[in-house]
Amino acid sequence: MPTATGNDASRWDKSFFGHPLGLSTLFFTEMWERFSYYGMRALLILFMTASVQKGGLGFPASRAGAVYGMYTALAYLAALPGGWIADRIMGQRKAVLWGGILIALGGFCLSVDSMTAFYSGLALMIFGTGLLKPNVSTMVGALYPAEDKRRDSGFSIFYMGINTGAFLSPLVCGYLGENYNWHYGFLMAGIGMTLGLIQYVLGGKYLGTAGLKNVGTPEDAVLFRKVWMGSLAVVAVVAAAAVGGLITVSAEGLSDVFGFSLAGVVVVFFGWLLTSKSYAAERKRFLAILVLFMAAALFWSAFEQAGSTLNLFAERNTNLHAWDFPLWGLFRASYFQSFNSLFMIFGLAPLFAWVWIKLGKYEPTSTAKFSIGLLLVGLGFAVLIPIASSTGVSPWWLTLTYLLHTIGELCLSPVGLSAMTKLAPARAMGMVMGVWFLATSVGNFIGGRLAALYESFPLPALFGIVAGFCIVLAAVLLFLIKPMKDLSEGVN
Repeated sequence: MPTATGNDASRWDKSFFGHPLGLSTLFFTEMWERFSYYGMRALLILFMTASVQKGGLGFPASRAGAVYGMYTALAYLAALPGGWIADRIMGQRKAVLWGGILIALGGFCLSVDSMTAFYSGLALMIFGTGLLKPNVSTMVGALYPAEDKRRDSGFSIFYMGINTGAFLSPLVCGYLGENYNWHYGFLMAGIGMTLGLIQYVLGGKYLGTAGLKNVGTPEDAVLFRKVWMGSLAVVAVVAAAAVGGLITVSAEGLSDVFGFSLAGVVVVFFGWLLTSKSYAAERKRFLAILVLFMAAALFWSAFEQAGSTLNLFAERNTNLHAWDFPLWGLFRASYFQSFNSLFMIFGLAPLFAWVWIKLGKYEPTSTAKFSIGLLLVGLGFAVLIPIASSTGVSPWWLTLTYLLHTIGELCLSPVGLSAMTKLAPARAMGMVMGVWFLATSVGNFIGGRLAALYESFPLPALFGIVAGFCIVLAAVLLFLIKPMKDLSEGVN
């Protein structure tokens, strides 16, 4: 076999389904990272709301929802500084390595029966996800020369790794956590990430120069140290004030502060973007991005309740005894978290890719697809309204909800990523992709806060409000198809 170095290797290396062998390294790294994330997420709110006698934390839904929403929101929001740190300080290769180490340590912390270890574990996983998640995807693209036509296919294979990890983890971590001990499930999440790290290090030789380029300057390193030291100083001051009794810190209070801060970031960012003279020529496109941002944030606020309100509904209102498997045992609430990836892997993802191509010139615009996605995620909650106040309901109701949500995701998520790349000016591509992570973060936060209402708000009304907002915005987007075409200058 001929030898080559760097990205030139991708011209001859077809060892992984016709793709560079380095893709296998990143495929399994991301698979195990998603295994860790979704396995831990499947258990998180169930563990927090479980009684102390059952090994849980005994949190009311209001506190558990606040913690859950803040954790999931920060995990996605951390991708913004994580990408900057990789670009300017350490490079993607090291960022992925250190991110994986932090995620694994977070899982191990959660396996310890201690409140300090619990919150430390969440913090470690947030920082680790921020470093790993955006940069492993960047490295996939770096495996291919600009003219290599295998790039899109490579990302499709990579995406299957994501869904494989997300499918397996609730079944494995959920089985251990709900049948034996919550901490065993979290431990498995940490072990999974450790396995991913081992193969990442061993397979690093197949990555060529992907992720090694560092465009940072000494000034960037100085700025990073200042920000890091300043952040530590703020944390130290707040911790000292809390210990000294000067302030009272609670999960609900921190969540409120974070929510206002997140809203402030969105308002200030888009306010600057739409009024900045340096982006005056692209103002219409940025206005289109704002519309899609709002639609995506609302979509994710409903969709990401899979791990919060829908997880609680599975545990408290669903007849899990209806599905009792001879070898696997009683079906558990956390297993529902695998359904989205199950539907993806076994047919829906390739089906939709085929449908969009088959429609040709009749393919809906990005705005129309967003409308369909919002309609379907709204209908997913609407079908639960008649049985929301009942107990012992058939698990097929939740199955239908997850099916509708998965179809909605396929109409919005990949379409949204594509629309952002089309709408973004070349000089602001990274910033606009950060907007997509911001929308996901906002949606996760809202979804967590809605879970905080689970015990204090009638479920039919709660599900009805979510469904209503999504369906109404879906209708509004239909009326915006023509204006969005004008704002997008034909790319929508």
